[in-house]
Amino acid sequence: MRISEYFLSVALFGLGLGLTTAYALDTPSPPNVMPPVGRGVAPEGPPPGLGKALTGFQAFKKGTQALQAGDTKAGLDALEYAARNGEIMALWKLGRMYADGDGVKQNAQRAFEYFRTLADSHADEAPCTAPAVFVAKAFVEIGGYYLAGIPNSDIKPDAGHAHKMFAYAASYFGDSDAQYRLGRMFLDGQGAAKSPKQAARWLSNAAGKGQYHAQAVFGAMLFTGESVTRDAARGLMYLILARDAATPNETWITDLYNAALKQASADEQAVALVHVERWIAQSRGACRP
Repeated sequence: MRISEYFLSVALFGLGLGLTTAYALDTPSPPNVMPPVGRGVAPEGPPPGLGKALTGFQAFKKGTQALQAGDTKAGLDALEYAARNGEIMALWKLGRMYADGDGVKQNAQRAFEYFRTLADSHADEAPCTAPAVFVAKAFVEIGGYYLAGIPNSDIKPDAGHAHKMFAYAASYFGDSDAQYRLGRMFLDGQGAAKSPKQAARWLSNAAGKGQYHAQAVFGAMLFTGESVTRDAARGLMYLILARDAATPNETWITDLYNAALKQASADEQAVALVHVERWIAQSRGACRP
């Protein structure tokens, strides 16, 4: 399991819901117009059939239960009620649903709005808490949308704005995905001046937390000594970890690993394996803002 998925599952479990329940969506729903959500919006009464005087979290639980039972309309009504009342997990879940087309028609614009509301209304959430995980990931999603743009919308490609989103999540929340994305932008000179030193810093932070894309890039840098002091064995360790975590489609990671393996001496390979064993034996991914 990837480190980001682990954090999200732990956060959900710790708040009383397992990952399966929180993401269970089986049937499509008709399109509807997203209402205003987030803090600063007066709480509204629950939709018919939801009950009275529900908190946002209670509505979120009812919504996920309804979706799991196949009642998509009731589930979305409950989640949107929870979102309008500032429930972090409801905002995140709705954003992911529309981003992935998971049970609803895929709609990047709507997904962006949910993520933006979550980020705007909870940007000061205390780091290293369960809610902060979702807020940080919302910033990462927003950054991704700004980087690529959303067709037929007002969200145009804006690397500078994307850089700011990643930088906030990387520095304030210590999010490893944001740190990887920020490192890559510094490495490529995208959204900011090219800075291999800054790239290495952020990629190292993310790799140390188990972000496997960062492990692949930083591992290759360490192995070749590109912009960092060469440490072939440690670089190969990160490349091994990245290769094991990569999906079959991520051949670029396998290519980096294979290229390093061909050049590594027998001693470097042996030391790399020792590093891997130590890595596995230690606890990784602790929140470090």
